[in-house]
Amino acid sequence: MTKPPSKNPPKHLHASDLRGVAQLATQATLGVARIAEGVHQSVWSSLGVPGGKTPGKTRGVTGLVYKSVHGVTRLVGKGVDTLLARLQPALDSATDAPAGSPQRAAVLAALNGVMGDHLLETHSPFALPMTLRYQGEALNWQALPPMPNATGKVLLLIHGLCMNDLQWHTQQGGQVVDHGATLATKLGYTPVHLRYNTGLHTSQNGHALAALLEQLLAHWPTPIKEITVLAHSMGGLLIRSAFHYAQQAGLHWPGRLKNIVFLGTPHHGAPLERAGNWVDSILASTPYSAPLAKLGHLRSAGITDLRWGNVLDVDWQGHDRFQRKPDDRQPLPLPDGVACYFVAATAAAKRSALADRLIGDGLVPLHSALGQHDDPKRTLSFAKTSQWIVYRTSHMALLSSPEVTEKIVQWLTPAPSATSA
Repeated sequence: MTKPPSKNPPKHLHASDLRGVAQLATQATLGVARIAEGVHQSVWSSLGVPGGKTPGKTRGVTGLVYKSVHGVTRLVGKGVDTLLARLQPALDSATDAPAGSPQRAAVLAALNGVMGDHLLETHSPFALPMTLRYQGEALNWQALPPMPNATGKVLLLIHGLCMNDLQWHTQQGGQVVDHGATLATKLGYTPVHLRYNTGLHTSQNGHALAALLEQLLAHWPTPIKEITVLAHSMGGLLIRSAFHYAQQAGLHWPGRLKNIVFLGTPHHGAPLERAGNWVDSILASTPYSAPLAKLGHLRSAGITDLRWGNVLDVDWQGHDRFQRKPDDRQPLPLPDGVACYFVAATAAAKRSALADRLIGDGLVPLHSALGQHDDPKRTLSFAKTSQWIVYRTSHMALLSSPEVTEKIVQWLTPAPSATSA
């Protein structure tokens, strides 16, 4: 007798998650074995014992043991992956393919932020595709959902590193704070959220977003007259990259882009990633610790792009992203003809040299969020009235601040025309 489907299927898990976990477990085992063998050979080398043909590899019986570990792990991992791939359709059917919960979405977003490039390269089911989402559902250009309230004013909300589109909906002191919903109510925007793999290079996501927005322009149920972007953290780098590549490709949507509001965007990078790069260099400086540097190399391309705020292909192509080097990005000015606004947060009560360059909002220094740089060629030029500093506020609190909402509404409210006056 066939067992009926569970009335209470796992709330936060999909059948494909089993396959993804198995893949990661296999890769983790292989990675740990490589690190162990590297440390092992470093010790042998200090005693004058030669290693294998490949640096960091042992030889003889020891090498055979490690080779056996790698071989068995790959064989078991492949078998498990093949089995779960065959079972996945049946498992999904049994659980009626439950919609992803906010908790699952948050975990996947964090995982993609940390190692999203690796997930994509290994064809992991955990790798997130880039999608535009309306009222929580991904837009399918061949079968758009009913959108009777869609307007010609589109508000695109772009989240930051390790985050997802659901996290724009927050609470502050029991009060719901949703910048997009407020702008929809007060100014007639139709919110569209972006969900993407934040572990990829910013410019890779920039190319993808440029193409996706052209599709939005072509398939939106009513002619789009205006696109306004509200971008948090890494999202601000992404829209600058997308605009640049869209213009290069001669796409049409940049002509509809009217406003960009940057919330805590690290235009010139973040010190935490630069500190991580220092750790890489220190670990690689001795033969004993060099194998451990591979642990630092787990962090994604998206994270290493935040060292200086890379937005273009040329900023990273042809370079070892873990090697220490100065800020040699190609300067990219703000989009021409687009009104740009900057919200920067600081945990300090007032401005100071220390607060501006080091403290900031806990993740992004104040001068980076404001586009300021010691090199005038890299400084982003904008009107002083287009910047606003929020004190005693953290990076994440920018999403849950009613004061930030009010400021955005103030900036985006059209000035009264001479006729109406």
